[in-house]
Amino acid sequence: MLRLLSLMFTWWNGATVGTYLNSWFRGHLVGEDVFGNRYYQTTGGKRRWVIYKGIAEASKVPPEWHGWLHYTVAEPPTVAPPLVKPWEREHEPNWTGTAMAYRPPGSLLGPGTRHHATGDYEAWRPE
Repeated sequence: MLRLLSLMFTWWNGATVGTYLNSWFRGHLVGEDVFGNRYYQTTGGKRRWVIYKGIAEASKVPPEWHGWLHYTVAEPPTVAPPLVKPWEREHEPNWTGTAMAYRPPGSLLGPGTRHHATGDYEAWRPE
C-alpha cells in the first residue's frame, strides 16, 4: 500500500504513475544499464527518457546512456556498445551528501586531523 501511494504522489522514487502509463502505452523499452535504470523511446525515436531504479538521481546515468538520451549518438549502447579505453574507470554516481561521500582528513565528518599551518599565515588584525 505504501509503495502504491509513493508511486502516485512522488517523482523521486523512480517515476510517477503517469510516467509508467506513458511508458507502457507510448514507449518502447530500449535497454537497461548496470544500475537497473530502464531507458525508453517513442516509436519514431523523437523522445527518449529514463525511469530510475530507486531514487531519481541524474548522476546514476552512465556516460554511454547519457549520450544516447541527449541525441549525441544515434544508436543506444545495447545496439552499438561504446569503445572502452583501458584507462577508463567504471561510472559511479555522485555520492555527495551520502555516507559514501569523499571526506578528506581533517574535515568535520572525515577521519583524522587537519595538518597544522606551516607558519606562513598571519592573521589580519585591525589597526
